[in-house]
Amino acid sequence: MKSPRRSALATAAAILLLSACGANVESSAPSTGGSVTVTNCGAPLTVTGIPTRVVTNDTGITEIMFALGLQDHLAGYTSYPGKERDIASSPWRAQFQAAPTLGDAFTREVVQAAAPDFVFAGWNYGFKESTGLTPDWVRGIGAVPYQLTEACRQPGTTARGLMEPFEALYADLTNLGDIFRVRDRADELVAGYRRQVATARTTAPTGQPPARVFLFDSADPDPFTTGRTAAPSQIIREAGGHNIFDDLNDSWTSISWEAAAQRDPQAIVIVDYGAGPANSVAAKIEQLRHQPLMSGTTAVRDGNFLALPYAALVESPRNPDATVTVARYLRSKGL
Repeated sequence: MKSPRRSALATAAAILLLSACGANVESSAPSTGGSVTVTNCGAPLTVTGIPTRVVTNDTGITEIMFALGLQDHLAGYTSYPGKERDIASSPWRAQFQAAPTLGDAFTREVVQAAAPDFVFAGWNYGFKESTGLTPDWVRGIGAVPYQLTEACRQPGTTARGLMEPFEALYADLTNLGDIFRVRDRADELVAGYRRQVATARTTAPTGQPPARVFLFDSADPDPFTTGRTAAPSQIIREAGGHNIFDDLNDSWTSISWEAAAQRDPQAIVIVDYGAGPANSVAAKIEQLRHQPLMSGTTAVRDGNFLALPYAALVESPRNPDATVTVARYLRSKGL
């Protein structure tokens, strides 16, 4: 029997010989031992080993995993009615089709049945006190809860968002890169996204105020939109526009028709998630045209409507490309 010490010395010698010949030596499989500590929602989060049974909720969150090449770590994902529209437009359509789907309900029963060791969701992106599915509950079943950074709650309140939305995306990519030992891939994505956003920013016209843009999700009866800590606000800003509710220190939130009309948007970005006829893009445009206050706004009068998939507007790897799309649209309208 070889002594462990001699085997180790022989292995080391072989590595040195290969290195001297210019060969790249990589481990055939990443180590699953050890622990990694990252900062998530302002608090340290320690993960021991590499998670192998991940449950995600929502298309944007699941696409973060796909962008990092982590589809094989998924035990399953949940989404929402109408998700087929997101999946059909997704750059990771093949991964969605191959990954286990857990249906449209992110519930305790569904999550626990999947036997996860890691659950990736966010406040109002699955985590809710009303359902009892919270990060504390996830810890109680022996799994690690990871919270979507865009949806982190501000201290002492239920308002969400602790940093610039794109920085939230980059933080999640970097954290998950460390947790799953794919940091090089994460860094590559972040660098590419920063370049893409910077290029879109250079197309904005100079010598005129930024175009006033209203993000319209839905209305039942009050309109649902985004403040400055949600992805659309920075998408619009980097594209050379101005989210008319950028002064709200929250992410996705309700406002009034009066407030939206008074700020007279020049363009309206519509969230396309197609869950039922009332949520189709055509139905939303008709709602805006027939709303007494909104019908007189510049955007509605001029027909300046741009629809983007839901997954492009929540925190996701589609945000940089959405920035390019909004920038092109605003330029096409002379805004």
